[in-house]
Amino acid sequence: MNTIELTFGDFTISTDKQKMDVYAIHDFLANHSEWSRHIPFEKVKLSIDNSLNFGLFHQNQQIGFARVISDFSTIAYLGDIYVLETYRGQGLSKKLMDAVIEHPHLQGLRRWILLTSTADWLYKKYGFVAVPHPEIYMERHNPRVYQ
Repeated sequence: MNTIELTFGDFTISTDKQKMDVYAIHDFLANHSEWSRHIPFEKVKLSIDNSLNFGLFHQNQQIGFARVISDFSTIAYLGDIYVLETYRGQGLSKKLMDAVIEHPHLQGLRRWILLTSTADWLYKKYGFVAVPHPEIYMERHNPRVYQ
């Protein structure tokens, strides 16, 4: 899969796995997110190795991230999305979402999945809605897996 890079001002969004600052991503997920609190470094590295990643950079410093798990044909799961707090309010989350939604290998999918307890206002702009038939969805969830 070809690497995509978008530059706007001092910011860049890249899908190049070699550019992802795994230590910075791990720090945010393990110490500053509610959904991945205490996640081990090795788990973050493995998740990046096996996903389509979107790094958001300010002058080559990683300040945001999103990753997609997909078969690139029918379904995609969007997760681990963040922009560091000091960079919020500048439209960067919208730029990051634009890059994800417009990625050429993620077009024509039947279903996108996203789990969120924050920023639903952002995801609604991209067509995400609450699950219309939650009675057909099932999950196996272990919220203490990293403790």
